[in-house]
Amino acid sequence: QVQLVESGGALVQAGGSLRLSCAASGRIRGGVDAMGWYRQAPGSRRELVAAFSSGRTTNYADSVKGRFTISRDNSKNMLFLQMNSLKPEDTAVYYCNVRAPIDNYWGQGTQVTVSS
Repeated sequence: QVQLVESGGALVQAGGSLRLSCAASGRIRGGVDAMGWYRQAPGSRRELVAAFSSGRTTNYADSVKGRFTISRDNSKNMLFLQMNSLKPEDTAVYYCNVRAPIDNYWGQGTQVTVSS
């Protein structure tokens, strides 16, 4: 059973920083195609924030480029998202995602609220 558990969400003022963490456990059959962070604001679709794809390529949403950094610690099965210069429009539930050839895994989400 694969589990993804996010942490680190909080209420922060605009201009502040947060670091999100995702702890992964369990065995993922077939390997990993991509892992990353998504977010969903109220009334909006879930959107990609940042992700590692196969070959270690990183992708960022245009809205977070230069402010957010995705990283990982393979030895600890951890994924991170460093978020700097936060804006009110970054307010959302942030989800950790791991995409495998035969399945797609999601965490329960962690709330990030940025006040103006």
